[in-house]
Amino acid sequence: MPADKLVQRPQMGKPGIPTKTDTTLRSSKPAGRNGFKALDFVVYPAHGVGQIVAVEEEVVAGFKLELFVISFAKDKMKLKVPLPKAASVGLRKLSEPDVLKRGLDTLTGRARVKRTMWSRRAQEYEAKINSGDLIAIAEVVRDLYRSEAQPEQSYSERQLYEAALDRMAREIAAVEKITDGESLKLIEAQLQKGPRRTAKVEADEDAEEDDSDPETVEAAA
Repeated sequence: MPADKLVQRPQMGKPGIPTKTDTTLRSSKPAGRNGFKALDFVVYPAHGVGQIVAVEEEVVAGFKLELFVISFAKDKMKLKVPLPKAASVGLRKLSEPDVLKRGLDTLTGRARVKRTMWSRRAQEYEAKINSGDLIAIAEVVRDLYRSEAQPEQSYSERQLYEAALDRMAREIAAVEKITDGESLKLIEAQLQKGPRRTAKVEADEDAEEDDSDPETVEAAA
């Protein structure tokens, strides 16, 4: 059985009588399992912050399987994650305050850019975003951020930047119990504290098109 699956609406039958395709049963047991419980906000690496809305039981091939039902309200999506697979798919609790502070502090540092082809860097950025690690995601936000005075981003850069920004903003909002808008303002304020990248650095990066071993450099202020 796959580690997770999209929730599909069961076919409608007569009231009180489940249809053949409706094998999902509500669990009457306590919801606390693997350190998680119903209504907890959690981070699923591939989708970001979601909320456990239920713990259900589903009968598969005669065996009863417990699953976390995770709702991603902004994406209008739900996932079912088998309890035994929760750890292996990277499901985790929201970051602790000290990790959150490290993530925000990361935003104020110098952008670190590898001198290699953009396609390779893009893969590394995407891997960081989907790792579910808040610090790694903050590094992507920091490295791809551009102020109004800086050169514009390419379309692919912008897409990755917005994906990382959204992941980070949602987790901060959930931890601090603030709105997404307030979270974005907090991130923007941190980014503006950091040293800015010069046009020369941007030109050097764009000109670098070889496949040699990547060399990490700090962008000049």
